[in-house]
Amino acid sequence: MSLSSMVDLPSFPPAFTSIIGKLSSTKEFHWLASCSFGIITCKLVYKITGFISPFCFKGYRRLSNKEKVEWNNRGFSTFHAVISSLASLYLLLFSDLFYDDSSDELIINRTSFISNAILGFSIGYFLSDLAMIIWHYPALGGLEYVLHHGLSMFSIFLSLISRQGQIYILMVLFSESTTPFVNLRWYLDVAGQKSSTIYVYNGIALFFGWLIARIFLFIYFFAHMLNHFDQVKKIFPLGFYSLLIVPPLLALMNVVWFWKILKGLIKTVSKASHTQ
Repeated sequence: MSLSSMVDLPSFPPAFTSIIGKLSSTKEFHWLASCSFGIITCKLVYKITGFISPFCFKGYRRLSNKEKVEWNNRGFSTFHAVISSLASLYLLLFSDLFYDDSSDELIINRTSFISNAILGFSIGYFLSDLAMIIWHYPALGGLEYVLHHGLSMFSIFLSLISRQGQIYILMVLFSESTTPFVNLRWYLDVAGQKSSTIYVYNGIALFFGWLIARIFLFIYFFAHMLNHFDQVKKIFPLGFYSLLIVPPLLALMNVVWFWKILKGLIKTVSKASHTQ
């Protein structure tokens, strides 16, 4: 006797099962799955950060509720930065996906399962972080963070659904590699370690990391785009114009933040030299 005859299983309309079957095998399902995975991962890392932090930092319990929220938020921010920057580095440098002679396909049209997955994962992160920023506004960041996350999410989404221009999105995602240094700086500040040696070293690492990943890389970004402009022009209209508008806005924001980092580094190094 079969299981179906023993148990009265619910039956679904053929059209419904056909849609579900088709959806599960399409790229849209994979996009949704990777985005959902990004959101779930952010939630898990947020909870794990809050759980392990009291064992790693005794002063965690003395933090205000607002500081604890930001502390945990920066935990999943760091996690996403590490994953996205490493994946971008692999796809851009170590895989042959974007090598000029690796494929006859235009470089602006090249994608892979990994590139689609990391873009969907990043959309999940930006959605989660943006939701927290708005919910706790302005505790976790002002309008510049809302603008940054909104522009980033918009660009990633267009590239994902169109399967075009992913090389440029991955370049921008690699700039997230500076985020762990930004977060460590905040952690040390809250922990009262602004006068420590590690705070100074982290500031120096942040300065050079930002210079490489958010200044020099964007210069290369624009040079690469100009050199391949005959291909860039073939991106669908909304994607093409967003590629002309969004990266310059992000680059401008990076320059403004770099100036603040430079002033902070000079102040920190000057204070450290006077205490010796």
